[in-house]
Amino acid sequence: QVQLVESGGGLVQAGGSLRLSCTASGRTFSSYLMGWFRQAPGKERLFVAGISWSDGKTYYADSVKGRFTISRDNAKNTVYLQMNSLRPEDTAVYFCHTDGYWGQGTQVTVSS
Repeated sequence: QVQLVESGGGLVQAGGSLRLSCTASGRTFSSYLMGWFRQAPGKERLFVAGISWSDGKTYYADSVKGRFTISRDNAKNTVYLQMNSLRPEDTAVYFCHTDGYWGQGTQVTVSS
């Protein structure tokens, strides 16, 4: 059974940083794309960033380019999302996703 477990969320002031982690288990993911999505209260879940397990190619939403960095550690089956220069509008539950599977989400709250 595939499991995705996120961690690293929390409360931070505007301008601060957080690093999220997502560890995958259950099978080998080397041929898939891992993505981070976020969902603010009352809003739809939106793509934030993605990375290819195989070649490390990265993708970002325009709203986070230059502030967020996605990376991976294939040996640990873990993907990270380094979030810098956080803004109140980044407040949301952040989810990782791969091949149709979702993690449980981790809350990120940015105070002004």
